Amino acid sequence: MVPLEAPAAGSAAPPDGAAARKQRALARRKAFSLFVKAKEVPVAARCAAGGEGVRWRCCRQGFEELSGIHRHVALQHGGDVGQRAAAEGSPVDPAGSADGTQGRCRGAPEVAWALPDTSRVGHDDLTSKVGEVLLYYCYCEVKDPEELCAWQKALCQHLHLTGKVRVASEGINGTVGGSKAATNLYIEAVLSHPLFKDILCQEDFKSSAGGAHCFTDLRVGVFKEIVPMGIDPKIVSYKETGIHLSPQEFHKEVEHYLSQASLGQSDTILLDCRNFYESKIGHFQGCLAPDIRKFSYFPSYVDENLKLFKDKRVLMYCTGGIRCERGSAYLRSKAVCREVYQLKGGIHKYLEEFPDGFYRGKLFVFDDRYAICSNEDIISACRYCGALWDQYKLCSSQHCRQLVLACPSCRNKGLTACCPVCQEKELKLTSRASRQIPKEECDCTRRRLRVPIEDVSQTTLVAGKN
Repeated sequence: MVPLEAPAAGSAAPPDGAAARKQRALARRKAFSLFVKAKEVPVAARCAAGGEGVRWRCCRQGFEELSGIHRHVALQHGGDVGQRAAAEGSPVDPAGSADGTQGRCRGAPEVAWALPDTSRVGHDDLTSKVGEVLLYYCYCEVKDPEELCAWQKALCQHLHLTGKVRVASEGINGTVGGSKAATNLYIEAVLSHPLFKDILCQEDFKSSAGGAHCFTDLRVGVFKEIVPMGIDPKIVSYKETGIHLSPQEFHKEVEHYLSQASLGQSDTILLDCRNFYESKIGHFQGCLAPDIRKFSYFPSYVDENLKLFKDKRVLMYCTGGIRCERGSAYLRSKAVCREVYQLKGGIHKYLEEFPDGFYRGKLFVFDDRYAICSNEDIISACRYCGALWDQYKLCSSQHCRQLVLACPSCRNKGLTACCPVCQEKELKLTSRASRQIPKEECDCTRRRLRVPIEDVSQTTLVAGKN
C-alpha cells in the first residue's frame, strides 16, 4: 500500500475560494511536472543508445517529444497526479477534475488512508477494457464522511475505475467498473480499511462482467443517505432491519409461498422493492411489484397500503440488498406485519446460486448496460408492437430521461420515444419550422400515479399466479 499522510494536528485548514483554487492548480501543475520528471530516461542511458532518441519511458512506451509524454500522462495518469497533489497537502478541486470526476468531498479532502501499490501491475492489465462491475454496500457509523469520500475518490482514480460511490454518516454504497486487476485491488483496499475490515467480507461484493466502459465517468460524493429513501436515517435506522435470509433460505421460502398461493391459502407477500421499470424486465414469480418510479416513493406506498400488509409475512428483495435494509426497517416501524424477511445479497447473489430458479427475466442494473442476464426468459414487450423485448434505450426526446422498450423493427420505423407525447415533441424539435422548446412532460409521468393503492382482495391471488 502507498500511504498518504493526513495533515498534522493543529495544521491550518486549506483556504477557501479563489485562493484555494489557485493553490490546488499550482499543486496539480507541480505534481504533473514531478510525475513527468520521474519518467525521464537518464542521459547516460540515452547516449549509450547512440543519441538522444527516447527521452521518457512510461507504461512500456517510449516518448521523444515533451508533448507526447505530456499527452500520455494527462490521459492515462490523471488519478496518479491527483494522488501526488493530495499527498503534498494541496488537494485537487473535489468539484471536478481533468478526468471528469464529480463529487462533493469538501470539509476533509486530504486522503488519510493508504492506496494500493500498483507498481507490480502492468498498465495494460490495470486499464484493460475486459473486466467487471462491482456492487457493494456497508451500513456502519462513519464519523467523517468527507474524509472517506476523499479516499474513495483517490482510490478509484488511482485504479482507473469509473462508477458511482455514495458516502454518508450511515455507511457507503458503491458500484464501480474496471479491469479485473483494478477491481481486485479495490476490494483489497476497502476490506483493509479500519471502518470495514471487521464488517465487510469478500462475499459482500457482487460482480458481473463489464468494465470501466459501463459508466460515463466517476462520481463520488457525500449524501444524507447511501440509498435515497427520503427518510432521515436517525428516524428509520438500518439497525431495525428485517431478518436476513440466505439465497438458499429465500429460495425455499418462495417455493413454499408459490405452492400455498396456488391454492389461495398463502399468508405471505413476496415484495419487490425496486422501481417499476426494473421489475418490468425481470422479477420473482408470484411477486407484488409496486408501480412506483423511485425508491423514495416506497414509504408512501407502504403508508397507503397498510391494510395489505396487516398480519402478513413479507419476503422482500431488491437488486443487491441495500434497499431492503431501509425498506424493511420502515415496514417494521409500522408494526402491522407478522414478520419481515429480506434476501441477503439481493437478486445478484440469488442468481449466482439459482440462475434458473424462481427469478425470471433480466436483472436491471444502474449503468450503461441497463441489464444483465442469467436465463433466457423475456417477460416484457415492445412498447409499440407488443413483441417480446427487454432491452432498454433512453427516450429519444432530448428533454426526457425515461427508458423505453422498443424492438428493432419499431425503432427502424422511427418509434424511439417512450410515449406519443415525446414522439411528437421529438419531431417538433428536429423540425426547422419550430424553435420552441416544449415542456418536460410526457404520458409516462403524467398518467402514472405517484403511489398506487393495491386491491387487497385481489393482490395475493393475482400475485400467486404471475
